[in-house]
Amino acid sequence: LAPWVPVVGLEIHAQISSNSKLFSGSQVQFAAPPNSLVSFFDASLPGTLPVLNRRCVEAAVMTGLALNCSINKKSLFDRKHYFYADLPAGYQITQQRVPIAVNGSLSYSLCIDNKMSQMVTKTVRIKQIQLEQDSGKSLHDDTRSQTLVDLNRAGVGLMEVVMEPDMCCGEEAAAAVRELQLILQTLGSSQAVMAEGQLRVDANVSVHHPGEPYGVRTEVKNINSIRFLAKAVDYEIQRQIEELENGGTILNETRAFDSKLGCTVPMRDKEGKQDYRFMPEPNLPPLILYDAKSLPANLNHQQVVNIDWIHERLPDLPSVKRAKLVEQYGILPEHSFTLLNEDGLTEFFENVVKQTQMKPKKVIGWILKDLLSYLKQHSLTVKESPVSSFLLADLLNLLEKKEISSTAAKQVLAELWKGEGKTPLEIVKEKKLELIQDQKELEQICQAVIDGQENEVIT
Repeated sequence: LAPWVPVVGLEIHAQISSNSKLFSGSQVQFAAPPNSLVSFFDASLPGTLPVLNRRCVEAAVMTGLALNCSINKKSLFDRKHYFYADLPAGYQITQQRVPIAVNGSLSYSLCIDNKMSQMVTKTVRIKQIQLEQDSGKSLHDDTRSQTLVDLNRAGVGLMEVVMEPDMCCGEEAAAAVRELQLILQTLGSSQAVMAEGQLRVDANVSVHHPGEPYGVRTEVKNINSIRFLAKAVDYEIQRQIEELENGGTILNETRAFDSKLGCTVPMRDKEGKQDYRFMPEPNLPPLILYDAKSLPANLNHQQVVNIDWIHERLPDLPSVKRAKLVEQYGILPEHSFTLLNEDGLTEFFENVVKQTQMKPKKVIGWILKDLLSYLKQHSLTVKESPVSSFLLADLLNLLEKKEISSTAAKQVLAELWKGEGKTPLEIVKEKKLELIQDQKELEQICQAVIDGQENEVIT
């Protein structure tokens, strides 16, 4: 029989980087004391009304433009009903019918056969981006068999990015999410720190034979790291193939990824399709956006969102930054990926290049091979590096002037890593690592060695 074709689609919830929530003035802050950031609206007290946060709208427009979407000048809010302890209103305000942005695309690159030198670029279509509220958080206390609810997160603004099922494995899903994460961080529309729940991924996975309709899909919910995303998707693909080849059937269910066991486990089935009873949100008017052409003259600019104004101020996206690095410094494309993937590494590299006579192509080797492996070994970020760009540049200048050998330079780097505050030159003098330039001196050393080993020297 023909091989199985896996199909993967992603839904990503990104927390909008904003001081206050989507519809209330409550502050947004990670790890604040439970229930310390809850307004009357967040707690859903009767008579409270939503007021839309302009910053969240701008962040969604900016993200939509960066992902090549069409921005809807008129979008609508809806209520999605479900009952859960951490959703006080019994519904979530979202954009189900007409979201803020539609029909975009995201290009991402990945290496073939783990060879960094063979990169391939792929594109995933973006179906839509919608604004919605986050729910609160239920904390299950098993020892006392009770559940406590923290509403600090309730009402925080999210952008849900819905991708079409254009991917086929964990590695592709991971590469696409990593690129999205970089874009969000570059825009400042979301800090996208997965460890703090600012970027959460749901993966829809199914398998089928070529030429046949798509198989039944399962949804793996709330994956909170890129590494786990790749593992969860690949595990789920394998599980479904094995199940079908053994004559079983795939249930349309929601699963969770157990990172300790490295497998997905069932959470709940979707057989009785949940009826969310969507209805238009009666307390919010349609969201109207403008561009330069449609902007009315008499409107207060503070009160409207101008799509063109946001478009003009978009920063360079990661793909453009990488192309500029390759062009400016003559480095390999795959090196530009590593520079951008590590927070702060591009700046570090550029600072070293500015302060040294060494060619950028050689500098990148020292940074990626030596510095990065040290940092990874000690699980440090670039900003925590005990070796500053200034010290590394100093060291590379000694090497470039042929005052030391590259073996000696590696020894000096190991010493610098201890962070004892010595300069590269001090270490070189202390450890007598200088290359000897004087021919007479070299002759004397050689002569002394010969004189000291009379028996071994055959004249």
